[in-house]
Amino acid sequence: MADSLYLSLWYPDFEVEDMLPRALSVMRQFPFSAERPGINYVALHPVSWEEATVLEQSFPRSIQPGAAVLLASDLLHEDYAYEFEGAWDLWTLDQRQEKWILTPSLVRFVVRGEEFDEGAYREEGHIQVDFGPDSPFLQEHVKLTEVAEMQVRANVQKLVEFTGAVEKQSGTRARLLWSESEENLAQKLIARLQKVQ
Repeated sequence: MADSLYLSLWYPDFEVEDMLPRALSVMRQFPFSAERPGINYVALHPVSWEEATVLEQSFPRSIQPGAAVLLASDLLHEDYAYEFEGAWDLWTLDQRQEKWILTPSLVRFVVRGEEFDEGAYREEGHIQVDFGPDSPFLQEHVKLTEVAEMQVRANVQKLVEFTGAVEKQSGTRARLLWSESEENLAQKLIARLQKVQ
């Protein structure tokens, strides 16, 4: 069963003026989709997720991360969360054609002010990257052939390279790659790939 996969990032300093520059630093490390490069949605949430957004904007042709951050920068508050959506290309099996294709997959970047949702950043990170379901990294419903293993490994490599680049380039104090079920992705992946050998 697919499980949602997240990367949580914590910073030594996350004052109001630091929030969006740090978010931009994370997004600059991200390998956006060739078909849909950049940010295609921005939303600003005041106080908690239950409150109505104060800004929502979609971009059918996508905009550069810097432009998205600039749009949000007019409304900087320590009790806001800033949501940016983009996509990256991951290998998926087209069941009809029985071939592997690169498909844009949604990714959400959530930036939490330290007062947002009663300090939820302590558990979920100042910045959280929501990769969506872990299925592109495991392909549990696909017969694991040599070709399938190669595509799964390519997806995992992209994930590893991004998390490594974020750690080196964005000044994080701590990072955690986790899933909703709290199962260890690395262990699930090792168990999955051992089936091909």
